[in-house]
Amino acid sequence: MTLEQNPALAPVSDLPGPQAWRDIGVVCPFDMALDHELWRWMPDGVNLIFTRTPYYDQPVGLDMAEEISDHGEIQDAVRSVMAISPAVVAYACTSGSFVHGVQGARNLSKAMVSAGAPAAVTTSEGLLMALDALGVTRVAVATPYLAELTDRLTSFLEQGGKSVVSHEGLGLDRDIWKVPYATTCELIRQADRPDAEVIFVSCTNLPTYDLIARMEQELGKPVITANQVTAWGALRLMGREAVGPHQALLQATKG
Repeated sequence: MTLEQNPALAPVSDLPGPQAWRDIGVVCPFDMALDHELWRWMPDGVNLIFTRTPYYDQPVGLDMAEEISDHGEIQDAVRSVMAISPAVVAYACTSGSFVHGVQGARNLSKAMVSAGAPAAVTTSEGLLMALDALGVTRVAVATPYLAELTDRLTSFLEQGGKSVVSHEGLGLDRDIWKVPYATTCELIRQADRPDAEVIFVSCTNLPTYDLIARMEQELGKPVITANQVTAWGALRLMGREAVGPHQALLQATKG
């Protein structure tokens, strides 16, 4: 067997690697089950380093959102992931970043920077960035949440200068990552309204990657999701572009 047939036969001194990677640190809640979904937006040469906030034994709701947004615990997670020297740190949680309003989301990013992050973004800040990049203000909201969390999200968007034209929720307080695609698609259809310029699907623990282009084609408008805007926002901070098939947000902001 020749060297061309099997590069593994090359002398170690001739190997080009290891590949140089740029890292994004990801702080997420203890129950995050979709690390693999965030990876799907990553371009070549970008690596994700995950860490989690402490466990809380309670249902998904306002109380949990407030617990997992604790600045001290998130700063501890940032300090841990900074051992890898990421270029950006993202807080991958929608409810934990919108629960205290727009200023609360900004304060959370500031807390991450003060803990050592070179740059930081939260999911909810990524959402506002994405809406601005699309040039839209009228939003339909689809969530897996209880009404109390969905209402808090609509308040966040209105604080951010957006108009929520409708909102629908599944009323779930656990096991959100297990929601079938068919259920999420129907939720998006129910949330849509003729005057909505965009539909936002909340929760980083709700699988959405495979649904975005399909629902955009069906409804004829952008559909943006929590994990999408988290990945997109973090990549923009490091000067890279998210990858994804026929997703309106990515196409609209492509360099």
